[in-house]
Amino acid sequence: MFRLAHISDVHLGPLPKVSFSELASKRITGYVNWRRNRSKHLFGEALDTITDAIADMQVDHVAITGDMVNLATNTEIDSVHRWLDERFDPARTSLVPGNHDAYVLGALKKATMLWHPWMLSGETDSPRDKVFPTLVRRGQVALVGISTANPSLPFMATGDFSSAQARKATALLHQAGEEGLFRVILIHHPPVRNAAAWHKRLNGISRFARMIGASGAELILHGHTHLDTLHHLSGPDGPIPVVGIASASQAIGGTKPAAGFNLFEISGRTGAWQIDHRRFSLAGDGPGVAENPVAVIAVPSQPPAA
Repeated sequence: MFRLAHISDVHLGPLPKVSFSELASKRITGYVNWRRNRSKHLFGEALDTITDAIADMQVDHVAITGDMVNLATNTEIDSVHRWLDERFDPARTSLVPGNHDAYVLGALKKATMLWHPWMLSGETDSPRDKVFPTLVRRGQVALVGISTANPSLPFMATGDFSSAQARKATALLHQAGEEGLFRVILIHHPPVRNAAAWHKRLNGISRFARMIGASGAELILHGHTHLDTLHHLSGPDGPIPVVGIASASQAIGGTKPAAGFNLFEISGRTGAWQIDHRRFSLAGDGPGVAENPVAVIAVPSQPPAA
């Protein structure tokens, strides 16, 4: 059995001091939004509570699906690097970036340089400027990381799934499938229509659907919406579960669900995979986390590899 934890939208805080030159960009809209909304509901002890609970469960691997920062300042990117170094073993972590990690031009490049070990789960032989898509094998599980992070216009939080990345990801999914591995796709933006508002949509969503329809996967994990969700995409062997999660820094009492994480216990073999999905979030009646009811996840069935 392989135990995989999933968190997203860390938005590590608090927000550092921001210079006037840093605000002379799209950051000004994000700064105003943070002052008016996010600062009231994010941060506090929520993130520590979530990561402590994951550590206590001694999972095999942790998937983090983006939005590590708020405005992608150099200070924030450095802070996330220190936080990752303190909290997560690169060999047992897979990280993909989100739109906030590419908030302005140049931010994603710096983030990739510093967060590279966690993006590649400790396998650092890949060029640091050409990381995604990634393929990491851990036991019977293959984690395929996709980046949808690109700078977008003010008041927009869109993502992009390019044809070049689709071709490479398709090859990785086929390769992992032929090896008989349980394939988990990590992506920040939900690859499901109407799962996010228009100004937060994924460009290339039809391209992603075609890739999944042809190549298949067993599980897709995403963030971005700050919601606990379950959707499905059509695969060659049946519907593929697409699972979202609340922000890992969301305090209780906000307009979005409280911080939480998904826990997947993966067992079985090709053609007979099983997932035990459990979701934990901040406990409303005391410290720590509590388990929440979730829908049963069915895994697409396919014949065993020859």
